[in-house]
Amino acid sequence: MEGIYENSGVFLLIAAICIAAELLWRKVRGQSYDYGALGSTLFIFAGQVLSSAAYTALILAVWMAAYEISPFQWSMSDWRVWVAAFILMEFTYYWQHRFSHTVRWMWATHAVHHSPNEFVLPAAFRLGWTGAISGSWLIHLPVALLGFHPAMMGAILLVGLRYQFFLHTEKIGRLGPIDWLFNTPSNHRVHHSSEADFLDKNYGNVLMVFDHMFGSYAAERPGQTHRYGLTDPFTSNNPLHIVSREWVRLIQDVIASRTPASAFKAAFGRPSPTPAKPPRASLQLDREVDRHVV
Repeated sequence: MEGIYENSGVFLLIAAICIAAELLWRKVRGQSYDYGALGSTLFIFAGQVLSSAAYTALILAVWMAAYEISPFQWSMSDWRVWVAAFILMEFTYYWQHRFSHTVRWMWATHAVHHSPNEFVLPAAFRLGWTGAISGSWLIHLPVALLGFHPAMMGAILLVGLRYQFFLHTEKIGRLGPIDWLFNTPSNHRVHHSSEADFLDKNYGNVLMVFDHMFGSYAAERPGQTHRYGLTDPFTSNNPLHIVSREWVRLIQDVIASRTPASAFKAAFGRPSPTPAKPPRASLQLDREVDRHVV
């Protein structure tokens, strides 16, 4: 298990090779490639690494406290325990991901990942900096309470995160029956699509089992093309604006609320799929923030 945590350098090298190959492939085929978005994604990734390093110890401490009070403490040397932990983590990941789309407080962090307007491999690294504040990690807490060691939980999540890197591409088409069971590039393109028919679909980590079970699965249509990015037009490549935009809007709406109930709804209600302002006004706001954030 230690190797899972220690081979990050190898994974990043493989990722860099794949990113370069995809870029070359798109150029050969005459497709666009947003270098500005790539630069902001790399900056955001560096910030996410630093921010996660700051709060990962706290998360693991809470999970460990839950594990230690559990009446069960399953052996990490038993493969059956790993299978059970994997299934449970797939279940909690599904709900963590689903809530990250349907609860505005959690969406404020997760929206960063959905902000790229091109679906390319580097988009996998565009992750928000405020995961500890959003509290999505608390959804995995019951797994520790059931007696599964936090190191096992973290390893499963890390493997899933690395697996998902390879899903962020248009270069792998539909895979037939495999798409029904596993999260694939086809399924993940649907998830990142900003078209109304595909919003809030395909939340799975490695498997699509719980999407089928809870009615959130949508298959990509043959020859389907997608519009990516947020439903509210957003073209800024300012990394500080990207990671803060949804939080700023949330706070503004809470401050503008006239009752505690409306303030609660502004913070924890469902994110609106449509712009709060007309697109032209929204883009003007983006430009104004860009001039003042940096």
